[in-house]
Amino acid sequence: MEGMMLHRGAIEVKRHDLDLIELPEETESYQPVSHYQLTDRLLTISRDILTDYCLVGEKYALARQGQQMFAMLQFKKEEADLGLCIAYRNSYDRSMSVGMAIGASVFICDNLALTGDIAVMRKHTKNVWTTLEDLAISTIYRSKKNYRTIQVAADRMGEIPFSDADAFSTLGILFGQDILSPRQIPVVRDEWLRPRHEVFRDRSAWSFYNACTEALKSCPPNAIMEKHIRLHDEM
Repeated sequence: MEGMMLHRGAIEVKRHDLDLIELPEETESYQPVSHYQLTDRLLTISRDILTDYCLVGEKYALARQGQQMFAMLQFKKEEADLGLCIAYRNSYDRSMSVGMAIGASVFICDNLALTGDIAVMRKHTKNVWTTLEDLAISTIYRSKKNYRTIQVAADRMGEIPFSDADAFSTLGILFGQDILSPRQIPVVRDEWLRPRHEVFRDRSAWSFYNACTEALKSCPPNAIMEKHIRLHDEM
């Protein structure tokens, strides 16, 4: 998997690095969730449920000196251009709750597509791991349906012609709706006009969509999933 285009202040790390970040102290009303243990649990549940898929990629990013984490687990079934992807986040500074979403990632460029809702654990209380496991199981059980939804959407967008005028007018809409930031607009423009991957040289809505998801890789961990879902809904 290619490297992530990270938000300023974030760093890409390996799975074992997640275990090096000091866990906050537990209180009567708050039980922290370890980045590393969360990942380990999601990997176990995914392998148990997605028996006809194999894990082909893992990506982890930390921000705020390890206080925020964003990660992706990528799974593949036979020959496919899109991989089933589990995206999730966590924080130690209480800036965001544990959240996870299901989608797909494009193998050639590692772009992410998410649809549906983000499953969020609202409270970090004493029974946090029981709650978290239930949340993970229910989310991953729905993963194949979400994945298929994105496959259908990708095929549909691939059949929609998209001119430069279409791309630039849509770019303005996405900026106006706060899906893309001012810093991300030049990234989308460059990826659209000079796509680095041959497969996106077709002038289609799918190529433009991937130019946008390339730019969204630079979102901060607490916004990346929401931005991808909003982009998918808009397209």
